[in-house]
Amino acid sequence: MRTLQLVIEYDGGRYAGWQRQPDVPSIQAALEEAAARLLQTPHRVVGAGRTDAGVHALGQVAHLTTESGLAAERIRDGLNALLPPDIVVREVCEAAATFHARRDARLRIYRYAVLARPRPSALLRGYAHHVPGPLDLEAMRAAAAHLEGRHDFAAFRVSGTATASTICSLAAVTIERRGDLILFTVAANRFLRQMARRMVGTLLQIGRGALAPDAIPAILGSRDTQRAGPPAPAHGLYLMRIVYDPAADRPRGGEGPVML
Repeated sequence: MRTLQLVIEYDGGRYAGWQRQPDVPSIQAALEEAAARLLQTPHRVVGAGRTDAGVHALGQVAHLTTESGLAAERIRDGLNALLPPDIVVREVCEAAATFHARRDARLRIYRYAVLARPRPSALLRGYAHHVPGPLDLEAMRAAAAHLEGRHDFAAFRVSGTATASTICSLAAVTIERRGDLILFTVAANRFLRQMARRMVGTLLQIGRGALAPDAIPAILGSRDTQRAGPPAPAHGLYLMRIVYDPAADRPRGGEGPVML
């Protein structure tokens, strides 16, 4: 039995998210169906991050176990021949028998794209959230600093979702401007459901002047989802990379479009 590690890129626009669900298309289901056809037996594909409906990925990582003797590159190419064009397996490589894409992940890196200009874009409408008014970058950066570290992020999750713990460790939150795009990048050991989008939504409220930059500690302390901003739309969010060994990690090439 072999364990294979996959690096996957996808446009999440027409999918109900990563996780297989009844009667709706998902990334996991598409990959498992392609693997079953290629390898002639059912295979479970386990992802490192369960991206929500409409969320994209440039560096999702997954694993599968197989008895197939096909070379890794032939499995990569075979899967891509069977997958729809909005899902691409960028890499397939041999992994340790004990490798688990989700449990072994140490950092998950997400990026959110905001198009900050008066008029929307015909080309980026499904890939960046349009904000027509001005945004105060320095205020958002000051607020983002309060999010870094180990905190209870209950206020930034979907209300009513069950999870064993709402404690997460954010290694870094950065905000940079590239022309008309403002990119929010967040790295954490784990994310609660919609947590990245709710953090961005709250920072955008601060950027508009609706909240003060020092409001973040009180929001965190409240554990109240009503205190945080609304989630930013899913189509601006990208799972960029999964880090397994922070000390040895090097960014993979080809992390996506020039805008990101």
